[in-house]
Amino acid sequence: MDSSFTAQNVNKIAKVLNVPLKNPGNYYRMVLENTENKHRLALEIYPEMAMGEQTGALISVYTTNVHLQLQFATGFVISESLGEVTFFGETAQKISGLIVDRTVSCSMYSNVDRSILSGDLSKLGPEVMMSSIALSLTEQELR
Repeated sequence: MDSSFTAQNVNKIAKVLNVPLKNPGNYYRMVLENTENKHRLALEIYPEMAMGEQTGALISVYTTNVHLQLQFATGFVISESLGEVTFFGETAQKISGLIVDRTVSCSMYSNVDRSILSGDLSKLGPEVMMSSIALSLTEQELR
């Protein structure tokens, strides 16, 4: 699957998160709300953003108490069955992921060693196992 941040792909992201998509300029914005637990989350996708001397995709999540950024995002994976989108950035040895789901929750895992994504989970401590399981969906998209 093409996991670049094109207008068509960002529309797919909005569809799985079940939210309207706004495009106020050089970025896309989605606001997720859960009236039951009163959670609210804003997701912004900048397909091309200058960051220092380089440009790349920037994913930002804003909540009442938290601001998360994934700079130089290289792709995303949609899970329709889970109702979530995993945005990821990668280097040769590490991967970072930002997961947003339609129930208005968000998780972030940074600098995870790529080798544990397909390794033996039984050899990992429970603190590390969660990141391996959560980011394993990205493995098919990694370069």
